[in-house]
Parts: sequence; C-alpha cells; structure tokens
Amino acid sequence: MTDFGEMVIRCVGAVIHDRHGRLLLIKRANDPGQGKWSLPGGKVEEKESDEAALRREIAEETGLSATIGRAVGRLTRSGSHYTYDIVDYSCRVTESDIIPGDDAIDAMWTDRATFATLHRSDALTEGLAELLEQWECLPRQT
Repeated sequence: MTDFGEMVIRCVGAVIHDRHGRLLLIKRANDPGQGKWSLPGGKVEEKESDEAALRREIAEETGLSATIGRAVGRLTRSGSHYTYDIVDYSCRVTESDIIPGDDAIDAMWTDRATFATLHRSDALTEGLAELLEQWECLPRQT
C-alpha cells in the first residue's frame, strides 16, 4: 500500500534486442497505456518470481521464450486505482518470429528510426523513450 492507501502491484518488463539491435515492442490491448506501444511484461502473480512472471508474460504476449538477465531499471506508474511498481530486465530470445497474444494486440521489432517515429507521433507509453535512453537501451541503428 502507498501512503494514500492505494494498492501497489508488482510488475515486470522485458527489454529485448534482436541480433540486429532492434527492440521488441508490443501494442497494449488494455490499460494502462491501451493502444500504445510498450515493452512486453505485466503483473507478477502471488508467489511468482520476477523471472517466472517475465518468462510467462513474454510467451503470452509475443510467443517467444526468453532468458532473463539483469535488471536495467525501475519505475512507478500511477493508474486509476493502483500504483504499478515495475522492474525492467534485459532479456534474450533465440527466435524472432513474433505471435502477438494475450494483452498485446500487435508486436514488432523496431529499429532506431521506427522508434523515433513512434515517439514523435505519441504512440509510445508515457516516458518509455526517455527511460530507455536513460538506461542506454534504445534500439541501435540498423
């Protein structure tokens, strides 16, 4: 609980680059950020580790299996009824064929130019571009 009695929900996110340096993004089907492009991820279920939650969320949203690496950053988002405490992890995948599902209505590998276009057109979740730049996790030029 926060100081204001709001419930805090633990969440995880995946920063995944392919061998070309492109970043994996999903288009969110639900709030927070419905209709916006974001990182794969979601809620950590009760008695679930961050690593298990992230592997599950990546599989559900993209059809990919991942190896979870180190935490790259942490953020807090306020929702209408909840506060989301999100830890983003660097992850690796061996395959690149994406199958959007669950909370993702679409998914794609984005290069630096495409990411910049999404940012300029306000198609990314709030603050995503700034955080990824701060964490040195933006897509590389391809």
